[in-house]
Parts: sequence; structure tokens; C-alpha cells
Amino acid sequence: MVNSTIPEFQLEVDASGLKCPLPILRAKKALSQIESGQVLKVVTTDTHAITDFQAFARQTGNTLIKQEESNGVTVHFLQRR
Repeated sequence: MVNSTIPEFQLEVDASGLKCPLPILRAKKALSQIESGQVLKVVTTDTHAITDFQAFARQTGNTLIKQEESNGVTVHFLQRR
């Protein structure tokens, strides 16, 4: 069974319709506005966003808690380091 609970988040960024690197840049800016340990929710429609956010999390040390894709929309949950 897949865990379908949505993590609690403090800030949400809607990057729908934006192509890389804009969703990542929006996420980076938003992460600077929240405190360590808090969670950012990012909504994207770019097909490359799933791998982009995985790489972004690895490179920045932030934790990618969850990614959910449905009907061409992907929701990413990043926890600030």
C-alpha cells in the first residue's frame, strides 16, 4: 500500500506551466523564506521536474520528502535542511 498522506507544509509554490529551470528557481527562492525543518510544497507541470527536483535535493542537501504525479501535474514536498 502506498502512503498517500500529504505532508504538512508551511509554504506552497505554484510553478504550473513553467519550464525548467523556473520551477527550481522558484523553489530555491521559497526555501530561503522558510526555516530549517519546514516543508515547501511545489506544484509543477514540466515533465522533467521529477528528475530535476531529485537532483536539486541531492545538490542542496534539502530532503525530498515526497513526489506525487497525477494527470500531468506533479507535487513535490521539500524539507529545508
